[in-house]
Amino acid sequence: MSTWCCVKQCGACCYLEPSERPDLDVYLTTAQLEQYLSLVGDDGWCINFDHTERACRIYADRPQFCRVEPATFHEMFGIPPEALSDFAIDCCHEQIEDVYGDRSLEMIRFDREIGL
Repeated sequence: MSTWCCVKQCGACCYLEPSERPDLDVYLTTAQLEQYLSLVGDDGWCINFDHTERACRIYADRPQFCRVEPATFHEMFGIPPEALSDFAIDCCHEQIEDVYGDRSLEMIRFDREIGL
């Protein structure tokens, strides 16, 4: 059984292009949506994503919607805590494939890290 974990120097989730996430207003509050949109740079990446280090510059203070935590995912998506790992793995697979490709180094590293 695989367990989700964040893989350092991936950053796929930091690609925030709103046109690729048309349902943002379904799971973000109005205030969260405004905050989300304020984080999107001209290139679609989060303005706090350091492309050189491939890391979040505000990780400790990142918004709630950037946190993969049981309470957050239950509140935002209705995902029960016991289903979080499988849901997060699916989300990461989809996002990594969209951003980097299904045979990318990022996908290989993610699958290795979660035990696939």
